[in-house]
Amino acid sequence: MISPHFQRAEFACSCGCGFDTIDTESLAVLEDVREHFGAPVIVTSGCRCPAYNTRIGGAEHSQHILGRAADIQVKGIAPARVQDYLTARYPGRYGIGRYATFTHVDTRTDGPARW
Repeated sequence: MISPHFQRAEFACSCGCGFDTIDTESLAVLEDVREHFGAPVIVTSGCRCPAYNTRIGGAEHSQHILGRAADIQVKGIAPARVQDYLTARYPGRYGIGRYATFTHVDTRTDGPARW
């Protein structure tokens, strides 16, 4: 366990290369989400090596490559609700995006991004 609710393996690159880093700030945000909703947070995509990121069509400068991003699902909670919470909790910070089945959150330092 690298925090009360997460194991390092949950953030591992899906290609099997062994890259499994997550920065402490991102981990703290995910713990906050877990505590707020009182429900398990499933990491559907954590860090990605550059080759895997390219293979799946990830953004060229993806925060996933830096170990600063996670795509998550909160059990029983709609992605829109997760995005609303994160946007209200961290105004003017981070990258927060909503997709049909998951929410993206990253701790980018070049200003907030919303989608």
